[in-house]
Amino acid sequence: MSTDSSSAATAGVRHRPNFGSVDDVLIRLGQAGYLADRATATTVFLADRLGKPLLVEGPAGVGKTELAKAISQAIEADIVRLQCYEGLDEARALYEWNYKKQLLRIQQGNATAQASGESWEDASDDIFGEEFLLSRPLLTAIRREDPTVLLIDEIDKSDVEVEGLLLEILSDFQVTIPEMGTIHATRRPFVLLTSNATRELSEALKRRALYLHLDYPGAERERDIILSRVPDIAPALADQIVRTARALRAMELKKSPSIAETIDWAQTLLALGINTLDETAVKETLGVVLKHASDAAKASGELRLN
Repeated sequence: MSTDSSSAATAGVRHRPNFGSVDDVLIRLGQAGYLADRATATTVFLADRLGKPLLVEGPAGVGKTELAKAISQAIEADIVRLQCYEGLDEARALYEWNYKKQLLRIQQGNATAQASGESWEDASDDIFGEEFLLSRPLLTAIRREDPTVLLIDEIDKSDVEVEGLLLEILSDFQVTIPEMGTIHATRRPFVLLTSNATRELSEALKRRALYLHLDYPGAERERDIILSRVPDIAPALADQIVRTARALRAMELKKSPSIAETIDWAQTLLALGINTLDETAVKETLGVVLKHASDAAKASGELRLN
């Protein structure tokens, strides 16, 4: 791992494509439990082949984070996750110094200098060395030599300043630490950013990534997803779940049912031994897919469950 301040060419970063073709992506994601359409598989293949970050945007609950997890499983890579939130800063995203340890070293250096008559500089080691560095997700992913998926989740929830931290990493796969120099990746991670589109991302960030928009799948694909994740459920019941979920998403709710929640619904009905999603079953289990009282009340009224 290079830590000198001299500039190393980005081309020197090892990049090993993980997928042989678009069909290979489809097969291996499917084996990981993620049923992708061809457009999604094509974009994943290109991001992998070109060594570019992938920005996945779409409403909450359509499987953006699950795609990152499936890719990590498909390529047998560990996943390093940076969960974004308002107030996220460099110390939590990139790195920070262990100030307590640095202070202790300074105190030890002073004591040694006084006892020996040496200057503090001669008696103390550099307090900006490796042992004092606390690595956070972005730096951790850059330094890893094993296959890695770097998931930067819900980037739109962070402040716009966080995007500035990402530009060097997303373009050159390197991190500059003023006290240590530039740390270059020796093996390029697969970088996937997700956004719920709650705010517009900067053009500088978008230029560095390939773009994929994910929406809720069609009825047939969602049915296939449920059957693949809950293989013991009856196909007819899976159809009913999908139809009801799509009806709920058509309402103006605070939070529409996610794909993960429709899978939970299928597992719930299976656990209860319910074979048909009639009005009674929907009313008794609606809390699995709707998590706001106002949403449940609205759905009950429109579905006439009262």
